[in-house]
This record gives sequence, C-alpha cells and structure tokens, in this order.
Amino acid sequence: MILISFLFVGLILAACSGGEDVNSKESEESGGGKETTLHVAALESAYGTEMWDQIAESYEAANKNINIELTIEKNLEEVIRPNMQAGEYPDVLLLATNRPEALTETLIKENGLENISDVLNMNIPTEKVTVNKKLLDGFTDTLATNPYANGETYLAPMFYSPTGLFFNAGLFEEKGWKVPETWDEMWELGEKAKKEGISLFTYPTTGYFDTLVGSMLYAAGGPEFYNAAMTYEDGIWETEEASQVLQTIEKLAEYTHSDTVANANPNDFTKNQQFILDNKALFMPNGNWVVDEMKEAPRSKNFQWGMTSIPAFEKSGDRYAFTFFEQIWIPAAAKHKDEAKEFITYMYSDEAASIFLDAGAVQPINGITKKLEGQKQTFYSIYEEEGALPAMGTFASTEPVPGASMGDTLYGTIDSVMSGETSFEEWQAEMEEVSDKLRPAMN
Repeated sequence: MILISFLFVGLILAACSGGEDVNSKESEESGGGKETTLHVAALESAYGTEMWDQIAESYEAANKNINIELTIEKNLEEVIRPNMQAGEYPDVLLLATNRPEALTETLIKENGLENISDVLNMNIPTEKVTVNKKLLDGFTDTLATNPYANGETYLAPMFYSPTGLFFNAGLFEEKGWKVPETWDEMWELGEKAKKEGISLFTYPTTGYFDTLVGSMLYAAGGPEFYNAAMTYEDGIWETEEASQVLQTIEKLAEYTHSDTVANANPNDFTKNQQFILDNKALFMPNGNWVVDEMKEAPRSKNFQWGMTSIPAFEKSGDRYAFTFFEQIWIPAAAKHKDEAKEFITYMYSDEAASIFLDAGAVQPINGITKKLEGQKQTFYSIYEEEGALPAMGTFASTEPVPGASMGDTLYGTIDSVMSGETSFEEWQAEMEEVSDKLRPAMN
C-alpha cells in the first residue's frame, strides 16, 4: 500500500507540475529546435546490455534532436522506484508483468500507464508500414497488452518465446506418422502408438498445463472467451466451450504415460521429459528452454526436437500456441510522451529488430523467422509457417481471497484428474466456485 500511495502521489505531482523538467534537459541547438533527453529504462535479461547501447546510438544518429539516457539493470524496479516515488518517471519502460515486485501491475491498477493505441497506427521510421501491419496477428488482442479488456492498448509486445507440444520429429519421420492437427486425429494416433507400446502424452508437472489450457481455451471460444475466463465471468466454467476443454484433458488421461503423475514434481519432472527422448511418449507441453534443459540427456537414435501448436477442436479450426513476451510501455506521468511513442515505433523497425536478433532477442514481427537458423527457426516459425495463432494472457489480478486460487484449482487438480480420483464434473464445479469467489475481488 505504501508503494501504491507513493506512485499515486507521483502521478499527481507529475501531472500538475509546471516547473522545470527534472527528467530531461532541453537546450536550443544552433540550427533551431530543441534537444530532448529521452529516459529509457529496461530490465537487463539474458540478452545483455550491449544491444540497448546500440539501439540508443542508432536512434540518436537518425534523430539529431534526441539524446537517449539508458537505465538497464537486473534489479530495475529497485533502481527506478525512488525516482518514481518522487515524481520522476522514465519516458519508456521495458518491464513485463508477472514479476515478483509487480511494479507494472501496480501502475496498471493505478491507471498509471499511457494509452498507446495510436502507436499501432503510426508509421515505422524509414519504413512505409505501420506498427500493426508489422506485428504478427493476435499480439495486441490480449489482457497482456490491453489490461482493462476495453480494446485499448497500454503495453506493446516485445521479445517473445513460443510454447507448444514437443515431440521427436525423427520418430515421426521413421514411422511415417503425421503430426495431428485436431484432437480427433490425436486420439487416432494415440491408439496407433499404444499398439507399439508408446504413450501419446506426458507432462513435466501440472504447472506446464498453463500454456496448454490457455491455448485450448482460445481454440474453444476465441480471444473473447479466453478473456471472459480470465476475468471470472459468471458461469464461464459451465459453458460448452469450457466443458470441451476440461473433458479433453480428462480424456488425455487415457493416453498419458502411467508413470507421469508419480514423476510430476520438482525433483523428478525430467524423467517425464526423458520419455520423449526415449520414445516412450509422443507429446509433452513445454517451451524451447527444454532443449538446453535436456541437452546432456541420452536420447534415441535419430532424435530431433519438433514442436507443434495445440490441436484444433474441429477440422480447419483455429490452432493456438501460447507465447510469453516482454512488454514495453509509457508511464502516464512521463515527460515526453510523444517522443516516447516515436521511440516505440522504432522498436519494430528492421534496423532495431536486427540489433535485438543479434543478441538473441526475437520480436513478434512479420518475416523475423526467416532470419533465424536451426532449431530456433523451427520453434519460432510456428506462427508464420504452421499458421498457428498466438495465445497470451493470464488471470486478472484480484485482492487476496482466502482459500481461493484459480491456479491451484485449475492446474493443481490435474494430477488428480489424470489418476482418475477427480472427475471432469467435480473439477468443473470447483473451477466455477473459485471463479465466483474471485470475481468480486477483481481489481
């Protein structure tokens, strides 16, 4: 509450201040016009800091009246919070949601983010294309970018990582099997594999169902239905779409490796992942980090990682692959909002994308996968080449409600469903009950 109060006071001070700009310096240039210092703050991740130095240098070279002041830190929240509490905000922030400090969520709750819907229709510098034409479909139709579910964008998608069902592509080639595109085809393959002593499915732990269930909810009812589930709409878990998702997971139990539940814990989860490498199971939900995670593990002959989107519920139906991405945004109290918006458009330019890509950071823009190589190209091409749609988002935040957790109820119950201890009907009733408890507490 102290942090929220300071942030709120900061917003008021910044909005009402008519004095000297303490966040940037402006000086007259000999050629006329003003020089503006744009403060860009970004979380330092595995991609490093050098790419941001290159971005600043390139942007300043093309925009003579702009100086970029960078703050790139691993503990970014701790570094920028004191200034923000004093009313001095960065102009641009690359700081995603779902971090322990929840600084981005705090500002969302306090209406502390600038509406950047207009950025989507702005032209990218030196390119005759708007931002929304450059972005892959679906990346701005989610609670992760439109947190108020009102069709307005407050956070723009940046570096992303797709997830899906991982499998041994070498085995499929050897057997002449086709990767299923629908759940009916999955069951058919499951019967075929069962005759050869291979299970259709396994999972590391139930936590990995967050991406699988999310993609299935999208496939069952589209983005609006998914958002309704994420915002605890009354009766949402009793709908035909939700029933279809939960019943499909219950049916997966018939095709899941018998040792999966016993191994689905922090100590033994790699044993379940090993089932894929040993051809004891065909598919598991995971992200591309599994490649490094299992790089030293033994594997079957001709093993080759493959990844596919979640099957559709009907032939030619939409298929989704859940993706995690970082977000870039502008504080409502920023001093230079117009310049900040121009800077964000530059983030999607070919020049900027190339700089980021050299550091290993991939953005959700058209044509990016053609610049990737090897397994990375296989994973990231799931949207462009396979035609999968991105699924994104999470449950809306609420005030704490004792004994009510959507994560515990939705994902934590799955082991019990897989072992046959909990029926689909019981699981569904529990979901609706918890959703009803959380709806009044939603922020």
